[in-house]
Amino acid sequence: MLSFLRARASPSQLRASGYAWDGSVLSLRVDAAMSGEEIALDLDDAYFSSAMADAQGTVAFAFPFPPRSCVQALPRRGRGGAPLADAPCELTFDATRGHHARTAPLGVDCAAADVAIVVPIYDAPDAVERCLDSVIEHTTGRARLILIDDASPDDAIAPLLARYATRANVTLLRNAANRGFTATANRGMAEAGPADVVLLNADTAVGPNWLVGLRRAAYCAKDIATATAVSDNAGAFSVPELERENALPANWSVADTARALWQTAGLDYPELPTGNAFCMYVRRSVIDAVGAFDEAAFPQGYGEENDFCQRASARGLKHVIAGNVFVHHERSRSFGHERRVALGVAGMAVLRERWPRYEADVGASLHSFERRVLDWRVRRVFANAAAAPRRRVLRIGGESEGKHHESVREPAIADDAGLWDWLQIHAIDAVSVESEVPSRLMLFAKALGIPVVRGARSEAAFDDALASASTFAEHAR
Repeated sequence: MLSFLRARASPSQLRASGYAWDGSVLSLRVDAAMSGEEIALDLDDAYFSSAMADAQGTVAFAFPFPPRSCVQALPRRGRGGAPLADAPCELTFDATRGHHARTAPLGVDCAAADVAIVVPIYDAPDAVERCLDSVIEHTTGRARLILIDDASPDDAIAPLLARYATRANVTLLRNAANRGFTATANRGMAEAGPADVVLLNADTAVGPNWLVGLRRAAYCAKDIATATAVSDNAGAFSVPELERENALPANWSVADTARALWQTAGLDYPELPTGNAFCMYVRRSVIDAVGAFDEAAFPQGYGEENDFCQRASARGLKHVIAGNVFVHHERSRSFGHERRVALGVAGMAVLRERWPRYEADVGASLHSFERRVLDWRVRRVFANAAAAPRRRVLRIGGESEGKHHESVREPAIADDAGLWDWLQIHAIDAVSVESEVPSRLMLFAKALGIPVVRGARSEAAFDDALASASTFAEHAR
């Protein structure tokens, strides 16, 4: 093992202790007897990545972009294993490398497109109620809600959905007979007309900025087809541990967790060859180009969105993970675990036949550097969770700090592109202003989907005004 590792070590000290750091690659030399072993690297007391020691006992960790401006690095003999140094070393990154963020390009109106939120529903009324209440509370911008009851046998579903059908921007449909998830989702996409679509499972719960975040991810580049949220329980889209059900921090709600990731997970947007329809934003131009889901091959779901995404990929389009959008997912409420597994096996058989490279492509991208950084950031958030994060408000005049929000002052940024990116990178939730005079900041906020509250002289008034900005704030048609 390494005999020592000095904190704040210089490059020469690192080499002397078995390390070398050139600003972007960390090279380690361990005992040759450890060749072929997994060497794990913790950053700031949280697991980051693993690599195998070669025949000479050398391991290298590359950093294509900085996860932070500086980190404390400690190698271990496998994840959670014994440390291979007496103390961590501080790795400092070149400040000129700046933020790695895939911000929406300046001039792209992320809030312009109409969006239809399609929720296929089958039984599980308690989960459905939680889902729809969260959508109504946390959705802002141009959106409508399409609810489709797939002939649920549970008598509680009809009266429950009737309550929501009285709201503005809500459409309620019912299948005369059970058609399965794929056909029901297709009906919703057709009902959406020319709008973009978010497919949302009825056993989810969304949090603050969920739709704003998905919109920006979907429009961060012209070749993006879909953007999928992350979750505590959504297979390859689970954070911080893939394919696991991840517990939320104690005393944090779904909304608290969503706000924490909004502020800390970053805008790296890892790519995969597919999205996941538990919460997936799909641009209408992609639906028009590749068609709807294949009902014949995937009648009950599990594989239909993968096939759809592969058809889009064949046209050169991409699928991103919106790591700053957290959506809780119960999973298997409609199907049950055993049936879900069986459907997954059947769907994968079709995918292997149609898209022979699909699994290899998933494997090649699942542990990308962008994804490792995302998972590491979430691990740190969960490990250090204390007080729930507050809403981040950019204030132009008026009151300062409040109980429910932290205030941020307008930065001294002269160029438009810098201010535009700053609003996204700093995860501004809302803008509070006293002036009625439009400004470039107001125009940018509107295009990015950031609510603007005018003339609220108290925090209570501000909170009330922000609540009324919900897309579904009206209670009746």
